[in-house]
Amino acid sequence: MTRSSSTSPFPPPPGARSYHLRTERGDFAVVDAPVPTGVEQRGVALLLPGFTGSKEDFHQLHEPLAARGYRTVAVDGRGQNESDGPAEDESAYAREELARDVLAQAAALGTPLHLVGHSLGGQIARAGVILDHSPFVSFTLVASGPAEISDSQKQRVKLLHDALAVMTMPQVWEAILAMGPPEEVGGPASGFGEPELLRLRWLNHKPAQLLVTGIQLCVEPDRVDELAAAPLPFHVLSGALDDTWPVPLLDDMAVRLGAHRTIVPGAEHSPNQDQPLPTAHALADFWDRHPGHQDLS
Repeated sequence: MTRSSSTSPFPPPPGARSYHLRTERGDFAVVDAPVPTGVEQRGVALLLPGFTGSKEDFHQLHEPLAARGYRTVAVDGRGQNESDGPAEDESAYAREELARDVLAQAAALGTPLHLVGHSLGGQIARAGVILDHSPFVSFTLVASGPAEISDSQKQRVKLLHDALAVMTMPQVWEAILAMGPPEEVGGPASGFGEPELLRLRWLNHKPAQLLVTGIQLCVEPDRVDELAAAPLPFHVLSGALDDTWPVPLLDDMAVRLGAHRTIVPGAEHSPNQDQPLPTAHALADFWDRHPGHQDLS
């Protein structure tokens, strides 16, 4: 694994550090949380964020997962927050391109991985597993459904798409704020930090990344059967409520995958932020049952 130093304005959580992971497909900003001294390392996990999100969305998971013996590496995908990408070249964000980025990240980390994808990140991760499952020990889909998003969320994506066509990123941010706090209007939010950090993250996103991945969420085909063909243990984790993919739809997907199913009480579309401790425990419990054959030296 090769790394380049990073001076990120987004502070990592205690015990973790931020840097750019060098891969054959470019550098990707990550937050890397090692297992503390005195705790046996049981595995390594790669965490992919959702639409308008970033690696910071997993901040509250790192410490409890490290305490359970799991090193966690959360990544900004191409064009997300601190990972570079073209501002206007939409072809760079095609689903297979982003899937190959995931495989490159796995190769750069150089160890078998537990793969976790939240929302859009789950669908990108799914495409990576379908291309090549061999780098992965298990795959957890967090609030990430079998196909396209709900009609209500499609309307929100359309509003964003229309705004980006005629407004600058700062103008769109101001429009989002005018609708109410970002976390209440389905805008770019994670609750990970101060409002200025939320604004900076939004401005860091490449418009083409938002445009292309937003459309992908609205037209994504059902690829559950393709995913089920991969010889991996699967885990479908969600909150008790979800307005992006209804919970019964996630239940059905879990059955089709033969997956372990976790519903986190008190959480909605982002259980990693709504209820981080029970989410971390559910992830670690699942990974404990599927350690794989990992060389952790």
